[in-house]
Amino acid sequence: MSDKNKKPQKLKARLPRGFVDREAADIRAAAEMMEKIREVYERYGFDPIETPLFEYTDALGKFLPDSDRPNEGVFSLQDDDDQWMSLRYDLTAPMARHVAENFQEIQLPYRTYRAGYVFRNEKPGPGRFRQFMQFDADTVGAPGVQADAEMCMMMADTLEALGIKRGDYVIRVNNRKVLDGVMEAIGLGGEENAGRRLGVLRAMDKFDKFGIEGVRLLLGKGRKDESGDFTKGAELDDEQIRIVTNALFFSPSETVEDGAIVHSNQRVLAFLAANQRSNDSLQQGYDELWSMSEMFRSAGYKEDQIRIDVSVVRGLEYYTGPVYEAELTFDVTNEKGEKVVFGSVGGGGRYDGLVSRFMGQPVPATGFSIGVSRLMTALKNLGKLGQDDVQGPVLVTVMDGDVESMGRYQRFTQALRAEGIRAEMYQGNWKKFGNQLKYADRRGSPIAIIQGGDEREQGVVQIKDLIEGKRLSGEITDNAEWREARVAQEVVSEAELVAKVREILAAQAEDRRRAKGG
Repeated sequence: MSDKNKKPQKLKARLPRGFVDREAADIRAAAEMMEKIREVYERYGFDPIETPLFEYTDALGKFLPDSDRPNEGVFSLQDDDDQWMSLRYDLTAPMARHVAENFQEIQLPYRTYRAGYVFRNEKPGPGRFRQFMQFDADTVGAPGVQADAEMCMMMADTLEALGIKRGDYVIRVNNRKVLDGVMEAIGLGGEENAGRRLGVLRAMDKFDKFGIEGVRLLLGKGRKDESGDFTKGAELDDEQIRIVTNALFFSPSETVEDGAIVHSNQRVLAFLAANQRSNDSLQQGYDELWSMSEMFRSAGYKEDQIRIDVSVVRGLEYYTGPVYEAELTFDVTNEKGEKVVFGSVGGGGRYDGLVSRFMGQPVPATGFSIGVSRLMTALKNLGKLGQDDVQGPVLVTVMDGDVESMGRYQRFTQALRAEGIRAEMYQGNWKKFGNQLKYADRRGSPIAIIQGGDEREQGVVQIKDLIEGKRLSGEITDNAEWREARVAQEVVSEAELVAKVREILAAQAEDRRRAKGG
């Protein structure tokens, strides 16, 4: 067969792995949620900023280019001046670059928030995406742990503003100086052990996922999962593993109230004080956690809201002081049908070295990040988000296709929009009127506006209440009875159109409220 007779290959539509399309309901739910988060951040005195999706790769800090193509963990490309750029991995490193670049104009402490997509060049899997949204808040230029304490309070206030009640969440707080002190206690202090320390921290960070036995395996030789995949361990000896697990994964004296375990910040701090080995990092970490605990207590935050928990690691390498994690404590059913605790929806900590990389001088900073998609899933599980269906648009139908008629239909549509009513004029094949009503049904339109030649001559329109009509069609079976009822369709003058539509929409809204028991 000649090339001329070959059929062109049809392009296959396919979504790249690790990415998702977002539909209207998810977009609206995210906007609703983020507006509530934004209100809390603004109330705390934070201002918005926005940084670009791309940064020079060396500015990302964790992913300095060490090969011809620096794509380990990030998506990278080379600019026409041979400089490597990468899609941002998080929102913190770009913010640090922004602060350093504009340091002379910025008022310290610099309190900002920002929301946006971040990208990770990692293997996708169930619930693990290469593009996802974060919502961050940061304070730059505040060295005291009161700034860290405030972040934890703001996290608690944010979750409660989203409708998550006390008992369904907890903000868990630790300090990387405590972890550094434990590393020193097992002989892994100093720059020469940085790589091994990172392996230990990564193992410890798997506590919520694998439990204490899984962490012990990862601290030692390694762990094999159910599929047979083997993860190499940190190669600690038995005594080192014992010190790490005893220091960080313990159950201090707990009390039980109404069947629930209550963890006391004071008990954890007392345990830490009694078991700390003599080194400066542990002492500093303990002192800072004690100060934060006192601030929480003074500000009226209870231990079921914010809890000192020395098992919190936080995986990123740039944390230098307090670290904190927002965890949802209620059960959900996973893809295997098992009941599991929902877990973390955000976290952060102090990162005094990140801005300093650009400045050559100390610049203290602290902040946290909310995982928007994960938190949305949690709110939907709790029935706190996406429960109200968005009302479809009022549909102005098209009965005649001449220019004058089309102009009149468009005028009706614009009159409704001008009064804040969601409306659209039918833009499909108008000659099949039945298709227009089917379209209205699929769109969830509450009302259809109809004007044919007879109505136009009289200066009137028919207003069809599609919600009432749908209900009546289930109640009335006889055609004569249907014609006699006609309560779902009214004829009004063109001048009364907007007022009548508003009246019907209000009645529909009241019906929905009553149906929900409001």
